[in-house]
This record gives sequence, structure tokens and C-alpha cells, in this order.
Amino acid sequence: MTMNTQKPNGELTLRTLAMPADANAAGDIFGGWVMAQMDLACGIRAAERARGRVVTAAVQEMAFAMPVKIGDTLCVYTEIARVGRTSMTLKVETWAQRYLTHVMDKVTEATFVMVALDQDGKPTPVPQA
Repeated sequence: MTMNTQKPNGELTLRTLAMPADANAAGDIFGGWVMAQMDLACGIRAAERARGRVVTAAVQEMAFAMPVKIGDTLCVYTEIARVGRTSMTLKVETWAQRYLTHVMDKVTEATFVMVALDQDGKPTPVPQA
């Protein structure tokens, strides 16, 4: 048996359990559900950095290396790669901690672009760190 020696990059931002309602008939979790969890994690991390409201502007290339199964714990890691005037680019890795084990498998990764908004919903500068 081959052991996964790769480690997640970024900060653990979200952990959630994959449930039967999130799966197809074969027990594989829907890719859209996984992507939604990644979007939530980016929203959390970007809102903390922007100290306010943010929205998702873009998701760049995402491919699934392996399935998430019912009972797995989905672990989403985020890293702020770049801060622009009103936007942030986040690198996101999603890992599955396999049900009742310590085995962690990298499922997918993507780059998300988040934009800070003011109270009127217009882009606003991201504060200095």
C-alpha cells in the first residue's frame, strides 16, 4: 500500500462532513457540493482579510483527482496568494479525510478571485494588512 506523503498548503479554513444527501447513487459526493464548500471557505478567508463583504468574481480551472465519498470529512485549505486594490486571489486545496481513518487524500485545487464590496455593493479597496 502506498502512503500519501503530500501535505496540504495553506490554512485549514473549513471542515465539513460529506453526507448521503450530497451524493449520487454510487455514494460519490457531487462535484458542485465540493465546489460550494470551497467557495464558502474562500468567502470566510477573504472577508476576514477585507474586514467586510466579499463576493466570488472567478474560479480558475478545477479538476477532480479522486472522489469524495459519503462519511469523508472534507477539509478546505486556503492561502491568500495576491491582494490587489479591490480583489484577492486565493489558492485553494481540498482534501478528504477518509471515513474513520487518518488518511488524507487531495481531491482538487483551484484559484478563486474574490472582490471586496462596500455597503452599496460596489467594489471597495482591500485594507492594508
